[in-house]
Amino acid sequence: MGAQKSIHAGKAKIDLNVDLTHKLCGALLLPPPVRNSSDPFSQIIGRLCIKHPGLFGRSEKLDFLWDKGLHDSNLLIALRRPGAERFAQQSFVVQHSIAPEIGVHGLPTEHYPHSGIGWINLSRFSAGVELTEPATSNWSSSTSIRFEHVRPISNEGRSIMTDIDGLPITCSGRSHDNMFVLKQESQFATINENNFARLTVQMEQGLPLLSKWLIFNRFKFIASKGLRLGKALLVASLTGGSIVGDMAPYQAFAIGGPGSVRGYTEGAIGSGRSYLVTNNELTVPLATLLSGKGNPVMDLVSDMACVSTQS
Repeated sequence: MGAQKSIHAGKAKIDLNVDLTHKLCGALLLPPPVRNSSDPFSQIIGRLCIKHPGLFGRSEKLDFLWDKGLHDSNLLIALRRPGAERFAQQSFVVQHSIAPEIGVHGLPTEHYPHSGIGWINLSRFSAGVELTEPATSNWSSSTSIRFEHVRPISNEGRSIMTDIDGLPITCSGRSHDNMFVLKQESQFATINENNFARLTVQMEQGLPLLSKWLIFNRFKFIASKGLRLGKALLVASLTGGSIVGDMAPYQAFAIGGPGSVRGYTEGAIGSGRSYLVTNNELTVPLATLLSGKGNPVMDLVSDMACVSTQS
């Protein structure tokens, strides 16, 4: 049960989407310490999207996006200025998000069953500039520089400095972490009827503008290769990364979950400064009589993962 509405105001377009289906399901599935029955809007999912294609009568594009989930929210304001031919597109982005930190600290039902802490949430505020280079052949790249403020909070919005074991959640030991991050990301993709290949390389550098700000180098790559075998599809992927320098617990690489190793919750296998995961998956379509919205698949997954937790 929900509602969707699109409104055109001049050149601007407003999309409104409210989903009420999760209110009853969430109230039944969530454990008592996590439910928030006093707030009638706590179990409602919604999205508000406003786009303006020609701000100030020029080619600048304004994007306003607000997402509200069961346990998270995200507010994004972006002013995008298309670049001329062979020049990068400039984007000025301000973002604020609140989301549970599950990969390292787990679910509250697992680690906080009798405490009032509930989720450990991360409140993130960031502001910066992003340059997106024009795609050439199969390659694309982007460079961004941003200020980021991260504050762990409880369900009630109060600052949290330690977890249930008394260990610090931030790297600075204070109620928040500040960092000024330079990020470079490059992507390669090729696809045809019988196979595809993708490669993504990310590198982040924390700049030492102030003495108490985080200084680190974080590297991550994702490589995947797909091959069609008749009606079946074989996909092999390799994911890895490492971080050097200052590291807050929430910055650790987590292994487990649908995007990593299936059959485990996010971070259930382990987390640390360095990781490497290889995944091989064979997807075989079953009889069309069993299909719902699409063809059902049977997944045969072989996973191998290793994690380094050196301090």
